[in-house]
Amino acid sequence: MDVPVLDMTGKQVGTFAIDEESLGGVVNPDLIKQAYVRYHANRRQGSARTKSRGMSEGSTRKLYRQKGTGHARMGAARTNIRRGGGRAFAKTKTREDYRLDMPVKMRRKANRNALLAKLMDQEIRVVDDLSLATPKTREFRAVLEAFGVDRSCLIAVGPENTNVRLACRNLDRVTLTHASQLTCFELLNHRYVLISRADLEAWLEASSGTSKGGKSRLSSKQREEAA
Repeated sequence: MDVPVLDMTGKQVGTFAIDEESLGGVVNPDLIKQAYVRYHANRRQGSARTKSRGMSEGSTRKLYRQKGTGHARMGAARTNIRRGGGRAFAKTKTREDYRLDMPVKMRRKANRNALLAKLMDQEIRVVDDLSLATPKTREFRAVLEAFGVDRSCLIAVGPENTNVRLACRNLDRVTLTHASQLTCFELLNHRYVLISRADLEAWLEASSGTSKGGKSRLSSKQREEAA
């Protein structure tokens, strides 16, 4: 698959060849959904709380006598059947755990598969050199218009790219993320993805690694010697 490489004005200056088989070959919706649900569940804090009958504020006095009033039998105002009363089955746990687990290889494959789906829909904008001389939001807005970005967009840049990070953080429907931390959750939450060619190459190399972290087992010195 040949992906167009654009400059900052939106003109094509080359192509970037990506092996579809390294991204899974075909889109696997079931795998992507499983990974997406996992990422979504693991973001939950589990800190929701409700008050039981004993924790809610109010008197414990019986509102009126049991018989002779013509009304239904009624006890205290804090009972769970009255407005403002406590909950019958209140959430009182200190921390509820919603975390889901998934094998590392499946996670990495789901991330690559989500990237394949984006590439097939032509929603990835690969930039030859994603950089700005000054951190101006107006200039970066013009860049997005040149790329045809009219919906939500995910900007994947490295921490050293300060000008781009400062310029895009105040734009509507634009999310900033670290280029090495692209996941299927972030990819599917946005219509477009903007990333530089160098960052995409580094992500593809890291996500196809053999260690549990999804990176090469070689040290930096060994990688330099191999190069």
